[in-house]
Amino acid sequence: MPRRGRSERATLADVARLAGVSPTTASKVLNGRGDVGPKTRELVLGVMAEIGYRPTTARHERTRNRALVTLLDFVESRYAGTVLQGILVAATSARAELLLRLPPGEPITSNRTAARAWMEEQKASGVVGVIALAVAVPDAVLHAAEDLEVPAVTIDPIDTTESRVVSIGATNWAGGRSAAEHVIRLGHRRIAWIGGPPGSAPSVERFHGYQAALDSAGLTPDRALVRHEAFSVEAGLRHGRDILSLGERPTAVVAGNDEIAVGVLAAAKELHIAVPGELSVTGFDDTPQTEWTTPRLTSVRQPLAGMGRMAVETVLGMADGVQPASRHLQLATTLSVRDSTGPAPRPDSPGPSS
Repeated sequence: MPRRGRSERATLADVARLAGVSPTTASKVLNGRGDVGPKTRELVLGVMAEIGYRPTTARHERTRNRALVTLLDFVESRYAGTVLQGILVAATSARAELLLRLPPGEPITSNRTAARAWMEEQKASGVVGVIALAVAVPDAVLHAAEDLEVPAVTIDPIDTTESRVVSIGATNWAGGRSAAEHVIRLGHRRIAWIGGPPGSAPSVERFHGYQAALDSAGLTPDRALVRHEAFSVEAGLRHGRDILSLGERPTAVVAGNDEIAVGVLAAAKELHIAVPGELSVTGFDDTPQTEWTTPRLTSVRQPLAGMGRMAVETVLGMADGVQPASRHLQLATTLSVRDSTGPAPRPDSPGPSS
């Protein structure tokens, strides 16, 4: 295989084509990533040597001491901790430093000049990409990142209307539907929904999945049983107490996340309502706490650590000039059935009629 002359400098795309791999894989080998098989790595390195490929000075400087900024509003939840674990493992494998930041406040969020200065500071420190976890990334920051060619990826974004930003999430609609369909198959007909903030895109998608399942079964949700507030144990406990104290209470509750479901379980215990004998409860996220509840919680599993890993791989690929196949990437959800769901109580049982 002949070497190219100076006027025909070999490119990374040439390496990928001749090695029969994707540009992303070739980039991973170039950057010393650990998630490439030894045979593939040897093949790509061999092609680089054969055609005389040399990375440009700009690329060399970019891949030295590179860092990623992760913006997040909260760190105390199991959800955030599990996603961050995936981000940390992937960043370590890619030999990238991981920096955690709270979303920049005023005046950065509303002032493009201030936002650009903030982003320039991040870039000067070696930041090659930004990952935002479950936050509404301010437009000013997005514009600054775009102007400075710093790629940004969001995980479970609160607002998905910003089409310029690459987002990574799970199939929330399908997950909400699968949870509701599960309790419907168990014979439940009076099914409540307690979800997160009405402005949260993941919560809205899950709620629409719940609605679709009820519609398909010919069920009309009672508006008194539909609540939207926060992804918290406190919200689940408060709304759980309320709906479980109704004269005609539900026999099942589909919760927007695991923390809400934990609050509902606590409310049921306070009111001496047996789970799952009189009430079935489902969560969403399938965080480790689902194994610790009594009874163990049925939950929709979204691959949280996998979402974190994909965010790192995607933003580093974008930093190397490799654009993702889609601006909105989704990983599949599955239902993990445990002990908190069971058949609907019979009309003559202590629980309400179904």
